[in-house]
Amino acid sequence: MVTIQEIKGAIESLPKGDYLRIRNWLFEKDCRLWEEEIKEDSANGRLDFLVEEALQAKKAGALKEL
Repeated sequence: MVTIQEIKGAIESLPKGDYLRIRNWLFEKDCRLWEEEIKEDSANGRLDFLVEEALQAKKAGALKEL
């Protein structure tokens, strides 16, 4: 099994173009994981408090136009 330290060393030795490709891949992967987490949290009701806050702000006239 490859260690994190070995992976870091390999990344450090990459040419700039390869580094940029791996960086972009990691960023996209992170975005996908975050999106999945948001969907799961939403489906499980963990984000309901945000809806409640928005409804309260609307009721109080505290929303701003975009």
